[in-house]
Amino acid sequence: MPLKAVTLTHVRYEKGDKLGHFLAWVSLIPVFISLGGFTCHFLFRRELQGLFFALGLIISQFVNELVKKSVQQSRPEIACTLLEMCDSHGWPSSHSQYTFFFAIYFTLLLTYDNSRRSIGTRLSNVKLLVSSIPWVLALLTMYSRVYLGYHTIAQVFAGAALGVFLGVGWFHFVNSYLICYFPAIEESAFGRAFYVKDSSHITNVMKFEYDNARAARKNACSDDKSS
Repeated sequence: MPLKAVTLTHVRYEKGDKLGHFLAWVSLIPVFISLGGFTCHFLFRRELQGLFFALGLIISQFVNELVKKSVQQSRPEIACTLLEMCDSHGWPSSHSQYTFFFAIYFTLLLTYDNSRRSIGTRLSNVKLLVSSIPWVLALLTMYSRVYLGYHTIAQVFAGAALGVFLGVGWFHFVNSYLICYFPAIEESAFGRAFYVKDSSHITNVMKFEYDNARAARKNACSDDKSS
């Protein structure tokens, strides 16, 4: 029985090609985001915005597979002869779609003013710098898929366009409609059992948590002294 590789993690490069070696690791960015970023987020933060962000990426990948099976456009010839991926389709690129969905959603999440329900137009230098990082990674991922021979230029641009489109659409759906149900989810049995919360209404979450941690520490010290 012939073997089939998991395309999301199956990355090959030409031996001795240092750039190819680097770009092969870049191609694994979706894996790092999924297993590292979102797993850690659920374990330590459990924010509803983050959970629906991850859900959107999963839905995006299902859409990608559906489109690939419908279009059935072949990958470049090198992907078939050297990379042994003759049985998979290339349009649109799932890696490109994933990273561009992540980039646009992350940027919108970072710049969204929850109190006004609108995108902020004046951003601090820190936010501009942070929001640029996923775009750089997305462009590198897109380039890596072409350089390593897994996709054509048209396939990675199609993935990028679909990722941006789905990212904007999902962000709008979550923050215009689903956000109204966040309080109910927080108060549900699931929310209480797993400490799921929504902090998007807090302007500076880091400062809020810092102030509350200090206040709790002071109260604990006061209780110890009184006892």
